[in-house]
Amino acid sequence: MSEKYGYCRCSTDESRQDIDRQRRELRKLGIKDENIYFEYVTGKKPVKIEWERLLDRIEDGDTICTTEVSRISRSTKQLCEIIEMAQERRIKLLIGNMEIDCFKDDPMSRGMLMMWSVFAEMESALISQRVKSGMANAKDKGKVIGRPMVTIDNLPVGFIRHYPKLMAGELNVTELARLVGVSRQSIYKYKEIYEGSC
Repeated sequence: MSEKYGYCRCSTDESRQDIDRQRRELRKLGIKDENIYFEYVTGKKPVKIEWERLLDRIEDGDTICTTEVSRISRSTKQLCEIIEMAQERRIKLLIGNMEIDCFKDDPMSRGMLMMWSVFAEMESALISQRVKSGMANAKDKGKVIGRPMVTIDNLPVGFIRHYPKLMAGELNVTELARLVGVSRQSIYKYKEIYEGSC
């Protein structure tokens, strides 16, 4: 029996509200929590851990759902690769309200998808340009750029509270990440910091 899976992505773990919104929308489509994969990583990064885990799990006839094209791709090249993969593996893509049945070659759906991808790529370039300009301006004013370094003194309280459950096998990394509201990558980083201080 075919399954529906969801994928959410935000560029940074400060975007908790946005990723929660994406997950709510996917749940409305009837996707179970255990079938929703999410991560905090830039769309330009070529390897996304949770996306790769999702691709390892799907089978012929399954559907991957996401709220908008920019969640799975920030370039037309990436999107073409995803469509080719979906055709090879005989899966469906549901992006927003548009279902693309990759068993069939639907020129209209493919054209719409490519157009969305071009806009997503343009939006990404504009955001990057604004960020660089803002950072240069802040640097000129003598402000410190970048996030504060995570140390044992500023680890999230939720991580410290639930860490013993991870060690006892009561929680896995994905469950702990959901409890703390960060990515799996952050949990591994926090674990390294925490264990290095003991």
